[in-house]
Amino acid sequence: MIKSKKIAGLLFAFALFSTASVFAQTQQLPQQQQQAVEVDVSDEELSKFADAYQRIRMVNQKAQQQMAKKVEDSGFDIKRFNEIHQASLDPNTEGDATAEEKKKHKAVIAEIESMQGKFQKEMEGAIEEQGLEVARYEKIAIALQTDTELQQRLQKLMQG
Repeated sequence: MIKSKKIAGLLFAFALFSTASVFAQTQQLPQQQQQAVEVDVSDEELSKFADAYQRIRMVNQKAQQQMAKKVEDSGFDIKRFNEIHQASLDPNTEGDATAEEKKKHKAVIAEIESMQGKFQKEMEGAIEEQGLEVARYEKIAIALQTDTELQQRLQKLMQG
């Protein structure tokens, strides 16, 4: 099974910042991979992608709920946790977190990271259950970033 850092790394971003779309994950790919990708996608394959996408959204919702619970159970307000997390990601930002908050933030991050493997497996399973390979799913997701015709086809499929 392909281990996709893109999916796992983005799961974390989804959970913390409530990104609603799997397509957002491709925005975090290195620049060279964000260039327009031409991909030939049949209606059948696009339908499989749409089904996998819907299942991944459900996994993400579950992940968000469980990760938000971890944050809240630690005594953090989600907004404050996100502020501290954003500051921790930017080496040019001091942030205003206390030593206690930084310690607690680090502990919560460790707990959340330990949950990621489970969610990644569920996401990969959702893709593979639809008869797609993870790499193919990602390629279609990247193509959707720039291919408006493909976006419209997907939208029609998802609207029924």
